[in-house]
Amino acid sequence: MQPLHTLPTTQTSSYAPLAVVLHWTLAVLIIGMIPLGWYMMEIEDDPGSAWFFNLHKSIGLVLAGLVLLRLLWRLGHSPAPLPASVAPWQATASKAGHWLLYAAMIAMPAFGIIGSLLTERGIVFFGIPLPSVLQANHDLAELFFEAHSVTTWILIGLVTVHALAGLKHLLIDKDGVFQRMWFSR
Repeated sequence: MQPLHTLPTTQTSSYAPLAVVLHWTLAVLIIGMIPLGWYMMEIEDDPGSAWFFNLHKSIGLVLAGLVLLRLLWRLGHSPAPLPASVAPWQATASKAGHWLLYAAMIAMPAFGIIGSLLTERGIVFFGIPLPSVLQANHDLAELFFEAHSVTTWILIGLVTVHALAGLKHLLIDKDGVFQRMWFSR
């Protein structure tokens, strides 16, 4: 019996349901986390702002776990080849873009988590304080938060290009590439 990841692909070359659910769950969480992060920074010194920071950190930990799950899944399950109608340079750009997305989706929460662990407040995960494994260091924390912020902008750019490429395949090329990552009909 062949392992699941080597079974022949379907005629539509769709991604596995788990990959589709993880893709769209990550998309929603990442898109939601960015304005939440910007908002919490606007109210950083206001009373009650800690709730927004703790929510951002909690969702960020969930997001980091889902990204790792998605990456592990991807490493064991290669996607079906793109249709022959996709130009070779586009296929190469797609592959590079996907790996850059993974890198940014790993780096961004890692920088935020490390920065948070370097603060006096640490991380509170949905109301549960997590043990601090690093000694508080304000300057180093700020360095990681700056890297978190820069990576956010990189991720915004990558997600924008990714979404535009998907819409191009859906609306202009009509080649079925977008539908591969959509929910089954």
